[in-house]
Amino acid sequence: MKKTLIVVLICTILVASCAKDTPPDPFLIQKHNIGLLTDSTQVKELDSIFKNDSVVRYIAGDEFAGAVNTIEIFEKNGNKLLDLSPEEALDSTSVISSVRIIDERYKTEKNISALSTFKDIKEKYKISKIDNLINSIVVSVNEINASFTIDKKELPSSLRFDMDANIDPIQVPEKAKIKYFFIHW
Repeated sequence: MKKTLIVVLICTILVASCAKDTPPDPFLIQKHNIGLLTDSTQVKELDSIFKNDSVVRYIAGDEFAGAVNTIEIFEKNGNKLLDLSPEEALDSTSVISSVRIIDERYKTEKNISALSTFKDIKEKYKISKIDNLINSIVVSVNEINASFTIDKKELPSSLRFDMDANIDPIQVPEKAKIKYFFIHW
């Protein structure tokens, strides 16, 4: 009996020591996080989150201007990954309010990336609304706090110049490419 108990105990210890927690996917986009970056991440934490990458902060000059300063994230090889916008300019305790996804390796759980088309978005998510702007439309998906900007050049000519038109998802060509992909918190 003692030998059986000892063998079971040793096997349990071996299994527990071999099982490792898998690290979070650094390129997975979810409603409240992008890899290790979360909706509560403060600007001062960016250097530790992106310790293997380059964090570039642009200081506009006049801190009283109130303009939001974009923080750029680059891989060490120079490839741009993300553009981050903090809620408050020049405040290290400010949280990130929006993230522009640049690198196509960043994907949602339903495999939407900066390389996706309108068809991909429409098939995998419920479109919350479409805003008609001067040179583009913005497709919002509340399920993941995302906005996808599509250039009006991708639309039929009847929709390109009418800013008052209410654009229905059925009017957007399925092969329309995403110009910008944002996550908002």
